[in-house]
Amino acid sequence: MLSSQKEKKETVRRRVPVAEAVGMVLAHDITEVRSREFKGVAYKKGHIVSPADIEPLLRLGKDNLYVLDISDDDLHEDDAALALALAEAVSGKGIELGGMPKEGKIRLIASRDGLLKVNREALLEFNMAGDIMCATLHDNTYVKKGQEIGGIRAIPLVVKRSIIDAAVVSALRSGGLMSVRAMRKPKAGVVITGNEVYYGRIKDAFAPVIDRKIRDVGGEIVGTYYAPDDVAQISVCLRELLDEGVDLLVVTGGMSVDPDDVTRHAIREIGASDITYGSATMPGAMFLVAYIEKGGIQDGANVSERIPVIGVPACGMYYRTTVLDLILPRILAGEEIGRKELAELGHGGLCLKCEECIYPRCPFGK
Repeated sequence: MLSSQKEKKETVRRRVPVAEAVGMVLAHDITEVRSREFKGVAYKKGHIVSPADIEPLLRLGKDNLYVLDISDDDLHEDDAALALALAEAVSGKGIELGGMPKEGKIRLIASRDGLLKVNREALLEFNMAGDIMCATLHDNTYVKKGQEIGGIRAIPLVVKRSIIDAAVVSALRSGGLMSVRAMRKPKAGVVITGNEVYYGRIKDAFAPVIDRKIRDVGGEIVGTYYAPDDVAQISVCLRELLDEGVDLLVVTGGMSVDPDDVTRHAIREIGASDITYGSATMPGAMFLVAYIEKGGIQDGANVSERIPVIGVPACGMYYRTTVLDLILPRILAGEEIGRKELAELGHGGLCLKCEECIYPRCPFGK
């Protein structure tokens, strides 16, 4: 059956012989039944009748169809121009169209590994336009090349061009609703602190955890040092790693408020600035982020490099997922992390400590 639409209301109107219905749009599924062989949908709602459909429709007993008139101001849900215009307006760098639209849905795919960034205010404005919608994965999700990260859909069978135009203008004005930022592959230096590990009283459990997390984002460990709870010795280890050319420092342990937890003091001692201690997450409240300005000569010119320092509290050793998993991809995507960014984690920052961790397919950090 086909139907006619005025504004947003679908109503049955004009009956048309099937031979004259080419180019018109089915408003309902048409069922085919073959004795003891098949019963199901032969033509889905939204199908555009083609010349090749005439004989099969007649065999199904459809001598007449009811029409959905599409004016010059209307676009069918699978219109290619609609798909391309919306996808181009919505998508920033690192995103590509996942084929042509099907049943009104346009798939958006990550064209590279990286960090998904979603402009939530612009996404809301886009979805307020009506008759079209866009849904995405959560902001700050680490995605892989080829992964579906969003979708656009026309809600009714036909959409007014004016609505599409308004949505496109809105998306373009905001610079796109989403993008996938490339992430650098870090050369990390690790310092594991604590008298109990340094003097061999317990076996270190931190190094394998940090090594796995760095390698999961395509990085490498340049060196791993062990230091007691001593500001001078921790500082020496950090400086040696900087001299080895690391572009990320990860320091574990000694992050609580006990008098012998001096890791934060050592980080400050080597000249770190913009030190932010404490994040609104559980686990990971005693997390630290800081930055070190490192100068050098490259191609005969003076250059300055800003190296992130991450202080991971003891929870990073015990829990599979912590604030480190939320913040590391953002740092590698070039984001500057400070008090505001760590405070914003409070909404969704409570880990449920599930018996079997399914992160990132869970609410933690979202």
